[in-house]
Amino acid sequence: MIYLLYDLILYLSALFLVPYYLFRGLRYGKARHGVRERLGIYAQDFRQLLEGRKIIWVHAVSVGETRAAIPLLKVLKKKHPEALLVLSNVTETGRKIATKLPEIDHYIFFPFDLRWVVRKTLNIIQPDVIILVETEIWPNFVLEAKSRNIPMVLVNGRISDRSFPRYRMAGKLLVPILDSFSDFCMQSEQDSRRIRHLGAASGRVQVTGNLKFDMQPPAIDMTELDALKQELKLPANGRIWVAGSTHDGEEKQLVDVYQNLRKICPELFLVLVPRHPERCRLVVDDLAKKDIAATLRSTVSTKDKNFFPGEVMVVDTLGEMLKLYTLADLVFVGGSLVPTGGHNVLEASLVKKPVLFGPYMQNFKEIARLLRAAHGGLQVMDSDDLYRQMKILLENPSEAERIGDNGRHLLQENQGATERTLSIISRYIDD
Repeated sequence: MIYLLYDLILYLSALFLVPYYLFRGLRYGKARHGVRERLGIYAQDFRQLLEGRKIIWVHAVSVGETRAAIPLLKVLKKKHPEALLVLSNVTETGRKIATKLPEIDHYIFFPFDLRWVVRKTLNIIQPDVIILVETEIWPNFVLEAKSRNIPMVLVNGRISDRSFPRYRMAGKLLVPILDSFSDFCMQSEQDSRRIRHLGAASGRVQVTGNLKFDMQPPAIDMTELDALKQELKLPANGRIWVAGSTHDGEEKQLVDVYQNLRKICPELFLVLVPRHPERCRLVVDDLAKKDIAATLRSTVSTKDKNFFPGEVMVVDTLGEMLKLYTLADLVFVGGSLVPTGGHNVLEASLVKKPVLFGPYMQNFKEIARLLRAAHGGLQVMDSDDLYRQMKILLENPSEAERIGDNGRHLLQENQGATERTLSIISRYIDD
């Protein structure tokens, strides 16, 4: 009965979701194409790719999950080159990241979780194994895959402080869904305990670690860095502060800190990277109201001269975060000065940059704890504390460098999740 109610809610939601995805798709030039895939309608060239191949289907809902999955995608393709590696996403921004990954043979939008859509999709793709990144669980999809005896593995699994009580409210309704999984590869002991408390069979739950620790730094030499600086028209002798994955309510705080910091460091230049690119024009407009000159990354090529310190570049493109962090002297990771739960701070550590983040890190609590313990990152309590810590680092470059080095060492010490996860997944592919 409960699943019939779930279906009814989804059908009612579809009345709004289809127009919503059409509208969002228009922003990315794939409106009709995206809605068709969400309804299980695929191009003929994809259907032809599926013929006679083993199919590995990896699902990563958005940008963060897609980036986290990159180390695993690389080793999956290396160990199983004959298999067709399909990556699905829910969001257009996740899809943008997917299109730039050479390991992926084909990428699709994840189907609506309506039973007839799910059945149609699985009839077409017929995956040999399904890999769900983090805690992306759709009841109809999971139960239908189980009915077809398709192995499903949850990788990089985590149960956040916020989501744990919500899952507990589902009670026994969650048990048959969790029982559909072949294995759970969890990030930490706490995540392992929580998934077992929710009903996952203990024998299927393993702590494999966090895939984010296995990220590899981008191969960029000094010549490429200088070329990128010129392309972005950054101030020649500026000190670059990159604030990544920012949310509504954070940009104002960061810009206030920026203006105060320039009183003691006039050469400071701010690069803002909003988490949702569709907000970028609004951010530029808000900065204009404060008489701050701001330029969208996508229009930098039209500038007739370099940026000056005191101006702001607002990044409305995707897939450049690591390069921007590489150019930075200091990095702040957003979603943490406002109660969003934080974002991946390890990307800055990957390129040896001192990373700062706010008090709201519920979604990355363990990573934040490890960074603090290793002195590889600084957690600030509010914007005033951010100003104080930034001031210290700007006045002590050697301390900033030490923090960046510590963060990189932390990554190296905690690697290995990819291989542990791969050994579990490969059992189903080899069979």
